[in-house]
Amino acid sequence: MDILRFITAGSVDDGKSTLIGRLLYDSKNILIDQLEALEKQSKNKNENGVDLAILTDGLRAEREQGITIDVAYRYFSTPKRKFIIADAPGHIQYTRNMITGASNSQLIVILIDARQGVIEQTRRHSIIASLLKMKNVVVAINKMDLVEYSQEVFNDIKAQYELVAKKLGLDNVNYFPISAFHGDNIVSKSENMIWYQGPTLLDFLENVKVDHKKDFGNSRFQVQYVIRPQTDELHDYRGYAGEVISGTYKKGDEITVLPQNIQTKISKVETGGKETEIVFGNQPAVIHLEDDIDISRGDFLVKSESLPKVENEIEAVVCWLDKKELNEGTKYYIQHKSKLLKALVKEIEYKIDVNTLEKIPVTESIRLNEVVKVRLKTASPLVFDSFEVNKATGNAILVDETSNSTVGAVMIL
Repeated sequence: MDILRFITAGSVDDGKSTLIGRLLYDSKNILIDQLEALEKQSKNKNENGVDLAILTDGLRAEREQGITIDVAYRYFSTPKRKFIIADAPGHIQYTRNMITGASNSQLIVILIDARQGVIEQTRRHSIIASLLKMKNVVVAINKMDLVEYSQEVFNDIKAQYELVAKKLGLDNVNYFPISAFHGDNIVSKSENMIWYQGPTLLDFLENVKVDHKKDFGNSRFQVQYVIRPQTDELHDYRGYAGEVISGTYKKGDEITVLPQNIQTKISKVETGGKETEIVFGNQPAVIHLEDDIDISRGDFLVKSESLPKVENEIEAVVCWLDKKELNEGTKYYIQHKSKLLKALVKEIEYKIDVNTLEKIPVTESIRLNEVVKVRLKTASPLVFDSFEVNKATGNAILVDETSNSTVGAVMIL
């Protein structure tokens, strides 16, 4: 059965957790024992006697404070489709958690409080959706019950967001007037908004088309481990283990080893401990080469007809995730899948104003949750594709040299 991965995002108290709880509750995806526990823990009860938000708020602090801190994942299914939902926190200081959930999602549901309209956090999450090249955006205008289910309010907020979407190049945007607390237009059509003629949110999620096509053109394989048993039985065995990031690999393929830029051919492909004819994207494999080459963890084996870029300097968009400020000239590690390199922030070209969405000059240090365009210089060549061409090889993280904490989410241009 088809699987849709989506994330809910929005500001604090916009009703993200309640929306997910409503989807689970009204689609009959809650077990009886879960429902009994839910009724006992509920403080903010709806007409059904339950607080649906605590279905996704798993941490004690989340339940006590009524907020979401970490990304919570929930799974449910209908006869048409399976779903993996990421409930992202709305607080500004937890934006880094939202980026984590969004990077693995095919669709984003941005919630807007009907009383507030489009606010700064709405724009920030929309920028991230744009940077992550998310092709499907749902704008759920929630708490319509608190504005008397007004069509005028809905149309006004829709017009506000259309300006944001146009600036960010978000093309496929769908709008829904909902009340997660009462269940309007979530699973069942709302009798309070007969002016809305579109599908319910669940109907849309069940039928929206997402791109499941695998990239068979740009074959990318990064070595995670060199297998060299050196036993009597496997005296000459030398295999390169890793995951096929994209494309396909089979015996006889002409391969270029990067960044060394050495050509060779595949002599054998294994998966699950057995030789196989071909391996595909997202599949673990062990690749054997005809020639003995000095290959290390983090090196790439790519087909010679479609080479990625190999450069010491890269341009990238960075979402800054650390309380310590970002400055030009600072050194970090850049973690690019299995490869860890030292990197220097050579230049900060501009930052994006989350209110106007304009590119503005940088006159001071970059702070937590700001989005900037930078030029990075790495200690040795980095093998990559642009994020737009191949998300898997076009993203990385910046790591603090002293604390080893992740400080920046990197999308390579």
